[in-house]
Amino acid sequence: MKEVPIWEKANLTLEEAAAYSGIGTGKLREITNDKNCNFVLWVGNKRLIKKHLFDKFIEQVFSI
Repeated sequence: MKEVPIWEKANLTLEEAAAYSGIGTGKLREITNDKNCNFVLWVGNKRLIKKHLFDKFIEQVFSI
């Protein structure tokens, strides 16, 4: 099975988002636990990060 590169994916797992952004998985969990987080996609209990919206979030914040 061919693995899709991170930069081509629309949604990332927490581990992929951590590797992509340099933000730890613990901090990503904390941020995405907020009900107002618009870049998290819940698939059952699985948490996926919407890459496009995550990029916009990163551009707008001063510190995490």
